[in-house]
Amino acid sequence: MGKFVIACYHPKPGKDEELLALTREHVPILRDEGLATERPAYAMRAKDGTVVEVFEWKSDEAIESAHTNPEVIKLWERYAAACDYVSLSSLAEAKDMFAGFEPIF
Repeated sequence: MGKFVIACYHPKPGKDEELLALTREHVPILRDEGLATERPAYAMRAKDGTVVEVFEWKSDEAIESAHTNPEVIKLWERYAAACDYVSLSSLAEAKDMFAGFEPIF
């Protein structure tokens, strides 16, 4: 059984487009490395510009192995240069009964 996650990335100043490009690459790379399922991934934008991504890891073991996977580590280094990770609860939309976001893909 997989594990759905909701990841939130707040772009650093001037890094919006870079973050969008990374988000488009993210799950395909995880899939290529055998770490994410083929279920559709979704990306959306909060009012403050934070990118919210929903996808499914294959397993807890896949999540753990991502932390030693060279391709994933390179990708995460690029994310670190483009954004700050924030919690879903930090977004204004998370306080709404039915949180709504602008679709990206």
